[in-house]
Amino acid sequence: MSNQVLAGLKDVGHKVFGGYAELLRIPHTARFSVGSVIACMPFPMVGMTITIAVQHYYGNYSLAGALSAVQAIALAAASPILGKLVDKFGQRQVSIPTIIVWMIAATALITSIQSHAPEWVLFCITPFMAAIPPWGAMSRQRWTNQLKGDTEKTNRALSLCGVFDECMWVIGNPLASTLAVISGLLAFSFTGMCVIVGALMFLTELSTEPKSQTQLAREAGLTRKQYREREAARAEALQAETAVEYARDKARSEGKSEAEIKAAMAKAEADVLAGKKESIWGPGLIAVCVTWFGLGAFQSAAGISIVSFATEANMKQYTGFVFACFSFSSLLGALFYGAKNWAIPLWKRFYFCLIIVNLGIGSFLFAKHLWVIMIIYLLIGVCQAPTWVNGNQLMLHLVPPTRFTEGMAWMGAMNSIGGSMGSAIAGQFIDRMGSHGGFLVVTVLALASLLIAFIGFKQIKDSTEQPMLTQINE
Repeated sequence: MSNQVLAGLKDVGHKVFGGYAELLRIPHTARFSVGSVIACMPFPMVGMTITIAVQHYYGNYSLAGALSAVQAIALAAASPILGKLVDKFGQRQVSIPTIIVWMIAATALITSIQSHAPEWVLFCITPFMAAIPPWGAMSRQRWTNQLKGDTEKTNRALSLCGVFDECMWVIGNPLASTLAVISGLLAFSFTGMCVIVGALMFLTELSTEPKSQTQLAREAGLTRKQYREREAARAEALQAETAVEYARDKARSEGKSEAEIKAAMAKAEADVLAGKKESIWGPGLIAVCVTWFGLGAFQSAAGISIVSFATEANMKQYTGFVFACFSFSSLLGALFYGAKNWAIPLWKRFYFCLIIVNLGIGSFLFAKHLWVIMIIYLLIGVCQAPTWVNGNQLMLHLVPPTRFTEGMAWMGAMNSIGGSMGSAIAGQFIDRMGSHGGFLVVTVLALASLLIAFIGFKQIKDSTEQPMLTQINE
């Protein structure tokens, strides 16, 4: 009996982890994947450290929320610019000077907080904390470049990225809360060390680095502008071809005449060709970015509200572990989600996961104990990473391969802008009404976010019927 159980567990383990192991056995992929996760430590730790350190030294949640908002807005503004620069000039060329700026800013910020500097000094330094290379987007670009043409492995690789991201949050959140309670300097020092180690692992792996637009244009004997125009024309041609085939098949299934079929095909082609050739912005990308704005708003508000709730209950030291439970559950969700080849349409999976996450976090308003919030996080977390994986897969349908970093950066930027608004609004309500006021904001934002997502339903659904633009041959 025990042998059967072991054999069953081995079979399940192979089905869940076998595909991921196959990916990581591809030469050089493990190094850049792990390196990007280590270098991403500022994401979970900086916001948590700023919130706890500012609240400790200044006793003001509004200030903590405002600083988090400034950092998020700066990140939102910087991410697309950095993403575009990476696509144009290369990952190493952009990342190295960006890291130097971040290290200087981190040192200045924590020194100012601990010396109780005037608030305006903190507001001047905080925007430079947004000088973070888009590690996640760059890692995903390397995967899509390595696996171009293999949709199944590409989707699994994006899930693997989600798994690694959640590992970062599982480790980063409890570390941030623990280290920040001891010393903000200690928390930022650890983060800085992670940035250096991760960057060295990622940027010294040269064999998987995608060619920049500058390199590709030079090889083709073109300027960057000419290359982008050619690339956009190829993407447009692929979209037009798919739209024509879809219109033809649909018209035939409806029993229309040959003349009507030809008219439907001509109209489908004309609709695609009517768009702008160089812009990556279309209805689908706008809908996804607006949805990510709402997602960032209520999740950020939930974060600062939980810190307030835990502080009121004299349990502030446990806040990182509560967030880690959400990340751990999300990690499990990413593992199992990426292990299966889903027959369910992408848009259905996207909305199902989004509904679970939004309604679950919106229910925090009714929680009476920190451990209740932790249990809710554990239950709904399995849909968190799949939501992001689905968003990443949508991006593969919406932007061409050499602008993928830029597209992903815009998605993250909108999430950061939403997060800045959420934390700032929640901070104001917490100072006036306590954690209950913060959770009231969370519930309203969660419901509003879901409404926003369904307003863009048609655009998101239609985008999944477009071809993956990463399938275009260079």
